[in-house]
Amino acid sequence: MRPMVAGGRAGDPFAPIADFGFLSDCETTALVAPSGNIEWMCLPRMDSPSVFGSILDRDAGYFRVGPAGVEVPAAQRYIPGTMVLETTWWVHGGWLVVTDALLMGPWHHENERSHTHRRAPTDYDADHVLLRMVRCVNGQVQVRLDCMPVFDYGRAPAQWSHNGLGYHEAVARGNGVSLRLTSDMNIGFEGSLATARTLLKQGDARFVALSWSEHEPPHSYEEAQERLVWTVHHWQHWLDRGRFPDHPWRSHLQRSALTLKGLTFAPSGAVAAAATTSLPESPGGDRNWDYRYTWIRDSTMALWAFYTLGYDWEANDFFYFITDVAEAAEGKLQIMYGLDGREELPESTLDHLSGYDNARPVRIGNEAYMQAQHDVWGAIIGSIYLFVRKRDRLDDRLWKIVVKQVEDALANWRLPDCGMWEVRGEPQHFTSSKVFCWVAADRGARLARIRGDFAMAERWQRAADEIHADVLANALDERGVFTAHYGATALDASALLIPLLGFLPADDKRVRETVLAIADELSEDDLVLRYRPAETDDGFSSDEGTFTICSFWLVSALVMIGELDRAKALCEKLLSYASPLQLYAEEIDPHTGRHLGNFPQAFTHLALINAVMQVIRAEDHERQPPLA
Repeated sequence: MRPMVAGGRAGDPFAPIADFGFLSDCETTALVAPSGNIEWMCLPRMDSPSVFGSILDRDAGYFRVGPAGVEVPAAQRYIPGTMVLETTWWVHGGWLVVTDALLMGPWHHENERSHTHRRAPTDYDADHVLLRMVRCVNGQVQVRLDCMPVFDYGRAPAQWSHNGLGYHEAVARGNGVSLRLTSDMNIGFEGSLATARTLLKQGDARFVALSWSEHEPPHSYEEAQERLVWTVHHWQHWLDRGRFPDHPWRSHLQRSALTLKGLTFAPSGAVAAAATTSLPESPGGDRNWDYRYTWIRDSTMALWAFYTLGYDWEANDFFYFITDVAEAAEGKLQIMYGLDGREELPESTLDHLSGYDNARPVRIGNEAYMQAQHDVWGAIIGSIYLFVRKRDRLDDRLWKIVVKQVEDALANWRLPDCGMWEVRGEPQHFTSSKVFCWVAADRGARLARIRGDFAMAERWQRAADEIHADVLANALDERGVFTAHYGATALDASALLIPLLGFLPADDKRVRETVLAIADELSEDDLVLRYRPAETDDGFSSDEGTFTICSFWLVSALVMIGELDRAKALCEKLLSYASPLQLYAEEIDPHTGRHLGNFPQAFTHLALINAVMQVIRAEDHERQPPLA
C-alpha cells in the first residue's frame, strides 16, 4: 500500500490546472502543484513517458518536498525573470521556503558531439537535474521528502537502492531511465518510495537533486546553491536579450516569452504546443489530447512573436526545424511532428490511468498527424515569407520548398479538409482552410518576385485571386459575415484571422461585421468559443470551454477595426484570468474562470503577445501629437 503523503493520496482532489508551476530546461519540463508535489515530469525529454504522472492518476508517481502535515502554501512565485519557482509555507512554529529549478549549465560537449542537438549549440545546456532547495527562514519546521517515480506512464514502480557508503544517494532504474537521488538528508526506502525527514531551525537549509544523465548533480548544499544561482542568472540574461515595452502589461509579455522558451526543445528548435497530455477541455469529458508535439500552423505566429520581442535566434531555430521537416517530407507535409522531427505519432489510450479528475480516456500520441488540413501550406509559406523579409534573400533550398508547398496548396485547395480545429467529423470546405491556401499563393507570389521569377509570380497571383474570389462567393452569409465553412450558417472564431492574415483590409465592411458577430454571438461572458459544438460536426457530443487563443485573436481584430476601447477592456479581462504565475491553459470556463485543457499552452501565449503588442502600439499611435 502506498504511504499517505501530502498532495499524493489516492482520492485526493486534483489541484486546479491553473495552480501548477511550470519548470523547464528546454529539454525536460515539470509541473509543480501548490502542495510542492511534482505531478508531471517525462524523461528524458518532454514527450517521453512520464516518471511522475499523478496529475493523470494519483498512483502514477510523484515527488514532494515540503513541510510535514501542511499542503497549502502561503505564497508561490517565480524568482523574477526566471523559470525558477519559489514556494513559501507557514506552519505552526515556522516558515519554510522551497526553491525548484531544472538546472541549466554551460555547454557540456566540448570534446564530443551531443547525440541530440541538430541546431547550433549555444553557450548553455540542460544539466538534466531537478534541484529542490529547502530553507527555514523563521522558527522551526519538520520537513519531509517523498520521491516515488513510476516509470512508463504509471506502469512500472521504481526499485530503489543506495549508492555509495552512506544514506545520501539512491538510484532507481526503469523503462530505460536511470534516476539518481542525491541529498544532504538521509534517504531511506519504504517499498518503491524514497523518503527522508528532518527538523530545520531558523537558518538551516537542505537540498535534494534528481538527475538522469551522465552529468553530475550537486553533491553539497554549497554546490547546489552555486548551480541554482547560475540557472537564475541564465534565465535573467536570456530575458534581458528581449525587447519589452515599458507598459503595465510588460510582465505578461515576459512570462509568455519565458514560457515559449521553456516549451522549445533546444536540440531541434521545435516548439511544443503544451507540456502535457490529456488535461481535459471539459471537466470529466473525453476531449483529452496529447499536445507534446509541434504544429506547423504555430510557426507563423511563433516567428512573429519571437521576432517582435527580439528573439531572432529562437525564431530562426524554429524556422529551420520547420524547413528541415518540409524538405524531408518531399511528398506530403504533415500538420504536426514529433519534437525531433519524427513523422509517426500513433495514438493510443492508457486505460490503467484514471485521468485528471476522472476525465478519460488518457491519450498518448495524436492521430491528427494523419489528417488533411489545408492550413499547413499557408502556415509554412507565411513563415518563409516572414523569414525572408528580414533578409531580402531567398536561397535555392528555401525556393525549392516554396515551389513544392505552393503547388501542393494549388492542387488541393478545392477539396474539403478537417479544418484547423482538427474536427473528427466529415471533412468540409472550411473558410479558414481556403484562406490559408490563399496565403500560400499570395505569399508565394511575393516570394517569387523577390526571387526574380516573375512568370511564377504571375501564375501564383492569378491562383491567389481565384481562391480569394471563391471564398467571397461561398463563405459569406446573407449578412455579409464569414461562416465556418461553405454552406454553413454557424460562426467559427478562425474567421478572426481574415484581417490578421491580410485576406481583406480591416476597414472592409465584411471584416467589421464578422468581427462584431463573433464578439456578440460566439462569446460567453466576452470570451470566445472556437465554435458551438451543437452546430459543428466535430465527432464529439460534449461541450468545451472558451478558447483563449480565440479571445486574444478577437483583441487583435478589434484593434484593427478601430474598436480600441473594446479591445483594451477585453485584453484586461483576459489578463486577469491568467494563473497566479501568469500562465494559461488552452481554454477558460467563462463562468468560473477555471482553466481547462493542456498546460501551459504555447498557442495561447503566442496570441497573447500578438494581442498585447497590438493594443500597446495602438495606444502609442493615439498618443502621438498631430502634425502641425
